[in-house]
Order: sequence, then structure tokens, then C-alpha cells
Amino acid sequence: MGKDVIIACDFASAEQVFTFLDKFTDRKPFVKIGMELFYAEGPNIVKEIKKRGHKIFLDLKLHDIPNTVKKSMAVLSGLDVDLCNLHAGGTVKMMEAALEGLTRSDGTRPLLIAVTQLTSTDQESMEKDLLINEPIDKVVMHYAANAKKAGLDGVVCSPLEAGKVHDVCGRDFLTVTPGVRFADGEIGDQKRVMTPAEAKKIGSDYIVVGRPITAAEDPVAAYNRCITEFVD
Repeated sequence: MGKDVIIACDFASAEQVFTFLDKFTDRKPFVKIGMELFYAEGPNIVKEIKKRGHKIFLDLKLHDIPNTVKKSMAVLSGLDVDLCNLHAGGTVKMMEAALEGLTRSDGTRPLLIAVTQLTSTDQESMEKDLLINEPIDKVVMHYAANAKKAGLDGVVCSPLEAGKVHDVCGRDFLTVTPGVRFADGEIGDQKRVMTPAEAKKIGSDYIVVGRPITAAEDPVAAYNRCITEFVD
């Protein structure tokens, strides 16, 4: 899988997401299905979007005891998604269990990545709310190293950290980076952000873009702009 732009389809219903996806007639974008849409519509929304020819990142961020995560991943492996994730904070043992559950009887599985720290988290909130006093960069790299140790394919991280993750974990270790905004756009509630062109330069493998595309006056044009800046 080469570089690509993943659209965060953070919609509340199947009707909304299909109205959005119907706008794309030339190219079927890679899409992210998050908690809002999955909880509203259930597993069928994944199957329907897959039938339309889209690659899918199922963004449910599992975080529980190892046995529960293992069993949940076994269920998700049957949905034929391309990429799914969990929280690296769940420990190496949990990540290893997840990988075991995700792997099908024929040895195939979706890619599995771990969330390091959310892009809405900054140093102050990490220290105040989570009582983690190490520098956020050090924490992210430690979580990434744990994900690699557990056998995962990569991490979700800020684009600001993608280059260093590759330095620590190797070039083939995937970096999937939300927190991407156009230079002339609003940053919303994200705190650690970068433009698509900057993310490409620093070495992100995938960028996840939501509102700059989904809320754009012309979503297809906004998507194509991302492709031009990040992939082409």
C-alpha cells in the first residue's frame, strides 16, 4: 500500500455518508469509518461501503483487557476492512492479543495500527489529565516502539511525529497521520497539525483528512487538492 489520502467519513447516518460518497465518480477514495457512523449503522455500513469499491480504515480504537480485544478483533476481521486500530496504551500484551484475534485461519488479516497520543492531546493536557510527565515526543516514540514489538504494522500519530517514528521503528513501519489541514484552513480542535504537502515532506504514509474535505463547498475538489499535495 503506497501513500494515500484517507477521508474521515464522520457522519451520523448511512444516508449522509452515501450522499457524500456519491459525489466521487472518477476515483473511489480510501475512507475512514469511525465510532459515530459505526455505532449508528452497525457492521452493515462497512459491508455496503466495501461493496462500492472503497478501501476502509475502521477506526474504533479498541482498548480493553487482552482477551476482550482478541475476541473483538476476530469479529472485525470478518468485515474485510483494509486497516483497523487500537490504543497503544493498552500494553504490548493487549496488542499481541489483538493481532492474534485479527489473523484469519488462512493467515491473512487487515493491517493493524496503534494510536499513540490523540492529536487533540498536548503536553499540558497529558500532564494534567493523564499524569504522564514525560515529554509527549518521548511518549509517542515509546508507544510506537511497543507497537512494533507487538508485531503491529504501524501507528496513528501526529504528522509532526511521523519522521521520527520512521527513525525509531524503520521506514516500513506505517505512519497514519490525522491532524492535517490546508494552509488556508481552520485547525478546529486539533492542536498538532500540518498541511498535506508538509506531511508528505516529513514522511507520512497516509494522511487522514476530515472536515477540510467533508465540510468543503466542493468536497471532490478538496480531495483532489489533497491528492495533488500529498500523493502526486
